[in-house]
Amino acid sequence: MEKKLLTIIVPCYNEEESLPLFYNAINEMKEQLASVNIEFMLVDDGSTDNTLEICRQLHSADERVRYVSFSRNFGKEAGIYAGLEKSKGDYVVIMDADLQDPPEMLPEMLAYIESGEYQCVATRRVSRKGEPPIRSWFARRFYRIMNKISNTDVVDGARDYQMMTRKVVDAIVSMKEYNRFSKGIFGWVGFKRKWLEFENVERVAGESKWSFWELLIYAIDGIVAFSTMPLILASVFGVVMCVVAFAFIIIIIVRTLIFGDPTDGWPSMVCIILLVSGIQLMCIGVLGQYLSKAYLETKGRPIYLVQEEVE
Repeated sequence: MEKKLLTIIVPCYNEEESLPLFYNAINEMKEQLASVNIEFMLVDDGSTDNTLEICRQLHSADERVRYVSFSRNFGKEAGIYAGLEKSKGDYVVIMDADLQDPPEMLPEMLAYIESGEYQCVATRRVSRKGEPPIRSWFARRFYRIMNKISNTDVVDGARDYQMMTRKVVDAIVSMKEYNRFSKGIFGWVGFKRKWLEFENVERVAGESKWSFWELLIYAIDGIVAFSTMPLILASVFGVVMCVVAFAFIIIIIVRTLIFGDPTDGWPSMVCIILLVSGIQLMCIGVLGQYLSKAYLETKGRPIYLVQEEVE
């Protein structure tokens, strides 16, 4: 019986130090993964270091290694999509090159997939040891908010590290939206999913490419992509402020008729004006986020552009 093919997708951005270590770590697992053939799909996301050269060297030494290099940095979401789109495996797994996704979990993930009971085996971190406390706090709040306001399941601590059958991969690739939020997409497509937990692992080399600001923007993109709740809240704020304003008008008229002092209380009026103005600007900003995403989608631009590719 012919072995199934497992494609290991590795999005890379400036991972010249980590990539050889990752490649060696996977090769050390070959006995535990003997039931499948393995191919590597390396996605160079416009790296500015020697990542592309490392990809070339690995391909020259091992025909199982394929790679694609973008014309510029398009972001990890584009890298994941390109890897899924170009993967050939019956099973596909997404992993980071920095070894924060433990290769030791691959045999267990493969066993669940091969059993036929699950179409996807996903992973989540149960701790955030080594992360700045403020980042961890905001991350947990994001997952909690996201699950309350959206119709997709985003598990706290979920990683992009997951193994999928070809049917799940094809479903994800069919979603060609430009503004991508993979964690939401993975939950939205459904299919029977098994969750595996692990403790946070430090990077084997290099530094994180995600700043706090970039993570905040990514979180906003996720909310906009999978929920219209911010628009509903903006409408609710508008109605509430109209009611409050009408109540204040009545209070001012009654107070003027009784006390005859219409100018008293101007500091509080200034505060109210500033509050209402702030809410208005916030609501306009929320609306602008949705309009900007719709604008980018209507352009129909490709998710990524390829500079170099080896099949």
